[in-house]
Amino acid sequence: MTEIRAIVTDIEGTTSSIDFVRDVLFPYARKRLPAFVETHGDRPEVQHWLHEAAREAGLIEASRQDIIELLLGWIDQDRKSTALKALQGMIWKDGYEAGDYRAHLYPEVAARLRQWRADGLRLYVYSSGSVPAQQLFFRYSEAGDLGPLFAGYFDTETGAKREAGSYRRIAEAVGEQPQHLLFLSDIVEELDAAREAGFQTAWLVREPQALPATPRHPVHRDFDAISF
Repeated sequence: MTEIRAIVTDIEGTTSSIDFVRDVLFPYARKRLPAFVETHGDRPEVQHWLHEAAREAGLIEASRQDIIELLLGWIDQDRKSTALKALQGMIWKDGYEAGDYRAHLYPEVAARLRQWRADGLRLYVYSSGSVPAQQLFFRYSEAGDLGPLFAGYFDTETGAKREAGSYRRIAEAVGEQPQHLLFLSDIVEELDAAREAGFQTAWLVREPQALPATPRHPVHRDFDAISF
């Protein structure tokens, strides 16, 4: 195997349970989104993402209520909208800071991330959640503040996770040749795109999921099983 110099990890289903995102974070944002938009809709950073959501939906003239209903529908669809993810991140910030929840991590993840960092590897995150939401996730994790372990974060402003060009941009941004980067994910189409860009890949298939009969990528049950 070519030397690994940096690791890029997904979050949902990889470092952390999909259930936490689906059953805690999404409902928290959905419940609070209407009041958040009504209360903070005039703030420039909120206005920007409301306008981006309307533009993405092709709405020429939309009331604030129209946009709220649009965003609630997108939450229900788990739409990978950069505008939605940015607004969700603003709402989640309040929840983290209030101590309403802590971000879930699989049991071995924090120790393994710390070990990789101690071994001199640089760590990055690439998730459909906004960069601020990613930073909050690891700052307020069940294992404490893991933020200092990471050298950088990437979201869908870099590009879609199932497109090879996104991974090429990440490699350029971190200053490494793709073959020296290892991408961790539970989504095979993301791994396909990363490999097309030249990355090495690790497919996380956590219990109780069945192991694939003919895997297209190296398969691991957890981070401790990854070796290089």
